[in-house]
Amino acid sequence: MTGARTFVKAHGTGNDFLLYSDVDGTDPLATEDLVALADRHLGIGADGVIRAVRTAAVDEASDQVAAAEWFMDYRNADGSVAEMCGNGIRTYVAYLEHTGLLDLQVGEATTIATRAGTLVVHKEDDGYAVEMGTWTVPGGEPALADGFDVTVGLAGLDEPRPGLRVATPNPHTVIALSDLEELEAVDLSVAPRLEPEPADGSNVEVVVPLGEREVDVVDDDGTVVGTERIGVVRMRVHERGVGETLSCGTGACAAAIATRIWFGDDAPDEWVVLVPGGRLRVRMLEGGAVELAGPAEIVAEVTPLG
Repeated sequence: MTGARTFVKAHGTGNDFLLYSDVDGTDPLATEDLVALADRHLGIGADGVIRAVRTAAVDEASDQVAAAEWFMDYRNADGSVAEMCGNGIRTYVAYLEHTGLLDLQVGEATTIATRAGTLVVHKEDDGYAVEMGTWTVPGGEPALADGFDVTVGLAGLDEPRPGLRVATPNPHTVIALSDLEELEAVDLSVAPRLEPEPADGSNVEVVVPLGEREVDVVDDDGTVVGTERIGVVRMRVHERGVGETLSCGTGACAAAIATRIWFGDDAPDEWVVLVPGGRLRVRMLEGGAVELAGPAEIVAEVTPLG
């Protein structure tokens, strides 16, 4: 099926991936092989598969060649193409470092080509921070005013709930629940039902806002120089083409954005998003952009026998 090709298993807050190199773009995995590898019972298992390929070898990224050497070719576990993956791009940069395709020191940045355009990734002491670009609310001003623009049926809850669509640029729909007990009651093994149903599907985040906290601001010398407010939200996610996952980077951004919209103009610009696989940091930047930060862990190298 895949010959002697070696894959790296990695994860970002439990959102796990198989990564492999096809540097010159001459030997990509066939879709059926990709799906078989991602199968959790009959394959290695992963939420998605990422191919490391030079941007110059990818026709759809020809306009990004001057900005980025490497293109992140991301596929969901069912073989479908995704625009971007916030957890995946951190593991992708970690993979490039692990395989010697990239040398990046703490404090340095690299630019990666994706289907969502070129994105800048900064290496931090405990992971990576990704400038995710600008976000939009597809429902426009009416959705911003109402706080929702779709109705979502969730298994485990008695009635549909209002949801707000957010594009990061992956399509997301965020639903606020009243408490952690209700969050636990949702059965995300069953795909949520959206009305109206988006043509290209949607990831769905169910969230419980946990309010705001004051945290210390520390300079490079470790001296506390002040405090700032951060928001906190707990999230579960159903990813299109995958099902429930332990984390979703673009979904964490969407969750923070939607919660900030619901909280109003005085809401914090920085959010901690608690997911089943850990915690992510989301920061609102100028011009409607957003930054996502979190860990990336290399787990193993695997060479399938088939």
